[in-house]
Amino acid sequence: MPESIKALLETVMDPEIPTISIVDLGIVTEIASPQPGHAIIELTPTFSGCPALRIMEQMVHDKLAESGYTHIEVKTTFNKQWNTNMISEKGLIALKQHGLAPPPKHDGYIELDVLSDTPCPYCNSRNTEMQTPFGPTLCRSMHYCKNCLNAFEAFKPVS
Repeated sequence: MPESIKALLETVMDPEIPTISIVDLGIVTEIASPQPGHAIIELTPTFSGCPALRIMEQMVHDKLAESGYTHIEVKTTFNKQWNTNMISEKGLIALKQHGLAPPPKHDGYIELDVLSDTPCPYCNSRNTEMQTPFGPTLCRSMHYCKNCLNAFEAFKPVS
């Protein structure tokens, strides 16, 4: 990935979770600059029905245009399957700062039990219970912390 373009894209925040960049979320899967002023960006969304997809494409285009790129191609592709292991360590911290329990790293096999053992993003207690595996978006589940008495969302692990 050309580092100068990557650095620009690290300032493009996810529209639904504004504490995490699209780079740290792992959805920027290819960056190419075949010649000066040209940028080709490939995005792999977290899931195919992501409502913010077109917004993110426009945000990437706008960021590159305001930085002087004149030939910009932003493509969304499903050639590579996104998974939560693609979230950077910085991204996991950003999710927690937003009040979301970050997903655990996994080896590709995920059982429902992993949702039941979710630490609270506010107090780090594991004295939590899952209220429902269905949150406000497909990638989140709802939990309750019995220690600090906060309800919270967790980012589901996806393989």
